[in-house]
Amino acid sequence: MSKSSEPFLGLADGEPLAEQAGEKAGKKGKNKKKTRRIVHKPGLRGFSHRGGGRASFVEMPSEWRGTTVQVCGLWPFGAGSGTPMMGVPLGRELTTGAALCCDPISWFQRANLIHNPSALVLGKPGLGKSTLIRRMVLGLVGQGVFPMVLGDLKPDYVDLIRAMGGQIIKLGRGLGSLNVLDPGATAAAAARLPEEARTKLVADAHGRRLNMVAALITVLRGHPIADTERTVLNAALRVLDERHRGVPVLPDLIRVIDEGPERLRSVTLARGDEARYRMAVDPLHASLLGVLDGPMGQTFAHHTTTAIQLDNPGGVCIDISGIDDADAELQAAVLLACWSDGFGAVEAAHALADEGLAPRRHFFVVLDELWRVLRSGRGLVDRVDALTRLNRQRGAGQVMITHTMADLLSLNDHADRLKAKGFAERAGMVICGGLPQSEMPMVNEVVRMSSIEEHMITDWATPPSWNPDLNRDSEPPGRGRFLVKVGGRPGIPFKVELTSVEANVNDTNKRWTNSTTRPSANTT
Repeated sequence: MSKSSEPFLGLADGEPLAEQAGEKAGKKGKNKKKTRRIVHKPGLRGFSHRGGGRASFVEMPSEWRGTTVQVCGLWPFGAGSGTPMMGVPLGRELTTGAALCCDPISWFQRANLIHNPSALVLGKPGLGKSTLIRRMVLGLVGQGVFPMVLGDLKPDYVDLIRAMGGQIIKLGRGLGSLNVLDPGATAAAAARLPEEARTKLVADAHGRRLNMVAALITVLRGHPIADTERTVLNAALRVLDERHRGVPVLPDLIRVIDEGPERLRSVTLARGDEARYRMAVDPLHASLLGVLDGPMGQTFAHHTTTAIQLDNPGGVCIDISGIDDADAELQAAVLLACWSDGFGAVEAAHALADEGLAPRRHFFVVLDELWRVLRSGRGLVDRVDALTRLNRQRGAGQVMITHTMADLLSLNDHADRLKAKGFAERAGMVICGGLPQSEMPMVNEVVRMSSIEEHMITDWATPPSWNPDLNRDSEPPGRGRFLVKVGGRPGIPFKVELTSVEANVNDTNKRWTNSTTRPSANTT
C-alpha cells in the first residue's frame, strides 16, 4: 500500500500496483521533487487486487414493463423495448426478449404501421409457418375478427377452427360439392337491401360467377379462354338467370349453350347459320363437359353441400385435404372456387352493414399454398392479383403463404412472373422464416435486408443435428423463428411461443406422431 497522502484509486483487472515515480530529497531540501502518481480506473467488476472488492458474479437487474404513465417517475432508468405492442402477441424478440405483438389488421387499422392489411409469409417446410398463422387467427378471433381459411390442403387449421366452435366444410371427391353458379350469401343479402344496393350486389355476383367459370376452363386448358368465349358465357348466364327458377348448376348452363337461344346466337355472329353457331360454341361446350366429367370429377356438378355461415364467431375452414396431391388441376380449381365463394360472402356482409342492416365486421383471410394455384395455368395469376388489390376496400386482412420467392417467379409467362412479384411488393409486411442463400437476392428485390438479417435467415434454414439415438425429433434451429420486415425498416426477429392449450391444435404430423403400433404376428 502507498504511504502517500493522496487517495489510491485502484487498478484495472490484471495490472500491478502503482509505484512511486520519484524520490524525496529531504523534508526541507531545495532539491525536493514531487511524487508522480499513476491512477487507474476500476474494471467492469471492480478492483482486482487484494482488498479491491472485485465481484466474481454480476446479477442481471430485474426488468419490469409498464406504460409511460406508470413508469414516468423512474427516469432515467426506463428504456423503450423497440417492438410494437399492438396486435396479436406472437412471441419474444430474439435480441432483447421483449414481447412482439403483430398481425396485418392491427398494424394497418390501429397502429398505422403498414399501408395494406396483408402479409406474405415465406419459409422452408417444417419451420412453423402454419403455427405462426394459427396464432394470428386465434388472437384475431379474440378481437372480434372473423377468420376464413379458404382451402386447407393438409389440413393445418381444422383443429383450431373446430376448437373455437367454428364451421368446417369438406370438399373433394365423395366428400362435398361446390356450385360455382350459386350466389351463396349474396342472394339472401340482396333480398334485404334497397333497390340501388341490391342491383349493385347482384351485378357483382354475376361478374364473380362469370370469372369463376372462366377460371375453371383456364385450369382445364392450361391457358385463358378467348374473348368471344367469355362473351358467350356472359350471355348464357343472363339467359339462365331469366329462365331458371332457383339455383342453377353447371349442367343447366351447358343445356342453355346446347339449345342456343336467339340471344345467345346473336353474340356469336352466327346470323342464322347453325354451322357457324356450333363452330363458335363447340370448344366452350367441350371444355364445360370436361369440367364435369374430366379430372375435376363431380366436385362442381352438383349443388353446394354446405354454405358458408358468417354468423359463427369461430370462423370457417374449408377442408380440401381429401383431394390427392396428384390432382393438381382439381386442387387449383377448388382453391379458386373457395376464394371466390368466400369473398362473395364478405361482400354480402359489407353490403348489409353499409345499409345498417347488420353490424360491421372485419375478416382475416388465409390463402395457403399459393404456389399450387399459380402453377396450374396461365391467367390464374390475374385472379389472385385481383384479390390482393382489393382487400382494403373489402375490409379484409389477408395472409398469403408459400415456401420461397422462387415459387412466385418460376412461372412460364413473363407477364405472370411480374404480376406474382407484385403480390410480395404490395404486401404490408413480409415475414421470413428459414430460407436458402439462393433466395436472398430475390427477397432483397422486395424488402431490403442487411447482411446480418440475411445470415440470420439462412442459418435458420440449417437442418437439425444428426442424432439417431434420440427418442424424439431433433428440432431444426429455425423452427418457430421469423423475421418481420416492413419496407426498408430494420427487421424484428422473434420466436413463436405456444401455450400448453395450443399444443393440441398445432400438430401437423399426426400421421407420424399418433401412429399405432403394428401388431405382431403372434397376436390373436
